[in-house]
Amino acid sequence: MSIATRITVDEYDRMIAEGAFESEMSRPRLELIDGEILPMSPIGPLHEDLVDALAEWSMTKPPRRTVRVRIQNSVGIPALESAPQPDVAWVKRGRYGSGRPLPDVVLGIIEVADSSLVYDRGRKARMFAATGVKYYWVVNIPGRYVEVFRDPVNGRCRSHQVFKAPQEIRPLAFPRIKFPLAILFPKS
Repeated sequence: MSIATRITVDEYDRMIAEGAFESEMSRPRLELIDGEILPMSPIGPLHEDLVDALAEWSMTKPPRRTVRVRIQNSVGIPALESAPQPDVAWVKRGRYGSGRPLPDVVLGIIEVADSSLVYDRGRKARMFAATGVKYYWVVNIPGRYVEVFRDPVNGRCRSHQVFKAPQEIRPLAFPRIKFPLAILFPKS
């Protein structure tokens, strides 16, 4: 049984606006998951490099008039009192200054995972599936591959595939374009 105090997305947003998480010493990396404010794992150089590569590809390959690429910015999941901050989110083109993009406009989410691998493959994958996010990648740093979760039904993804370099992934929302895994994991 958890003794954590649960909060709503609205309460979380109010706390952000009031500066509740700011301090002179640090600015913590946090996200709201299932009504709990959770610390995010610190990221190292390899994680940063892979996010940069994904961001660069995401900004140049998918059709610009269709997608807006968000890098380490939140998406809203009010039904689960959650505001996760994935490494990359492809959302339908629009402006989101008055509210986070919701699951119905999410075209795909990518998490780069090293120390957070179990969490990203488990709890986060189930959360995204429960809200109908159709396409979720986990870039598995230790394994040097990408896991693709899709076809969510009843809070679980019916499809889970593993792609390794030199394979390519065709994103569900953009089946005509290819993402070569060698961008992330070139031959050593």
